[in-house]
Amino acid sequence: MFPDRVLSGMRPTGKLHLGHYHGVLKNWVQLQSEYQCLFMVADWHALTTNYDDVSVIEKSVWDMVIDWLAAGVDPAQATLFIQSRVPEHAELQLLLSMITPLSWLERAPSYKDQIEKLSHKDLDTFGFLGYPLLQAADILLYRSNLVPVGEDQVPHIEITRDVARRFNHVFGKEVGFAEKAEAAIKKIGGKKGKLYDGLRTRYQQDGDVEALEAARSLLQETQNLSHGDRERLFGYLEGGGKMILPEAQPLLTEAPRLPGLDGQKMSKSYGNTINLRESADTVAKKIRQMPTDPARARRTDTGEPERCPVWKLHQVYSSPEAQKWVVEGCKSAGIGCLECKQPVIDGVLAEQKPMFERAQPYLEDLTLVKSIVADGCERARDLARDTMRDVREAMGLSYY
Repeated sequence: MFPDRVLSGMRPTGKLHLGHYHGVLKNWVQLQSEYQCLFMVADWHALTTNYDDVSVIEKSVWDMVIDWLAAGVDPAQATLFIQSRVPEHAELQLLLSMITPLSWLERAPSYKDQIEKLSHKDLDTFGFLGYPLLQAADILLYRSNLVPVGEDQVPHIEITRDVARRFNHVFGKEVGFAEKAEAAIKKIGGKKGKLYDGLRTRYQQDGDVEALEAARSLLQETQNLSHGDRERLFGYLEGGGKMILPEAQPLLTEAPRLPGLDGQKMSKSYGNTINLRESADTVAKKIRQMPTDPARARRTDTGEPERCPVWKLHQVYSSPEAQKWVVEGCKSAGIGCLECKQPVIDGVLAEQKPMFERAQPYLEDLTLVKSIVADGCERARDLARDTMRDVREAMGLSYY
């Protein structure tokens, strides 16, 4: 068995904001003390949608790594590296593409969704279609069995599991595995055996998940099978045998969506962000300019906090006592909107203060950052080479 290992990454497409901190980086800081973690600058992934303006990628890489360090990611506990500096990512994606059905890529949850959201871009490219397979290669290259995601992202991990299962089935079978499995099929009877074969073919050739579930149910209901034969047929169905690439499991995490300056999810595309390392004056100005409850047109008008975007930030940054003061003061017009915003300003600045302090040495000497990443890339390549040695051997390819 392989050790528990976590892989996660971010695309360098611009400055990080507090939404990234609350949604991803705080979780990374916790995970690095619990698991072996690799955190990746996913610059090849950035090319899939930003190939027409690579300048934003190049200038964002080092800023993003500094933001990670500022947030508390510790290079002594985690490996920080750049995807494109580990060419084995591309090699494994190529090799996995030999066995991955096209339909698996076309049904990826993010494919049609991104096509619609980014309709202004030309995404009719192999790189964009193959994005989920490159993501699978990223995870499998380090035999990362844990991938931190929110519940809405779990389907994105499924293709990685399917690819690993198929690879192990094709290249990792035990000696005599197929013969033993075929003998077990005969034991379940002609009609059921034929049905099992058909469902197995539909799943492995076409990626038909419904066929997979139907075959599993068929095996569960079949009585005249020994435990060994039953497990063998489950393996034959899904890709049993020697496990060369472990199946990734989603590591469900709470990823709170930090509200932006307009009350929507904080996002660069909405123009409602506060950057991770933004000046105190700019932070104060942005929050003071936030819209409030429309009912409070005048200072003497009463309001309702639930209608106010500022209240959502109070729920993140203000103490219970301050929140109570806001509710009472807003509903009674006892406080004005500028007064109400001040605790949020104070809370954001207090959160950012240690980030500025941690970032300062790296801003003064960028070679420190580049040294951390260079070391991380070497550690990542060592792990990648170990995996590729096994992958190449299994596929009958020589290893340099």
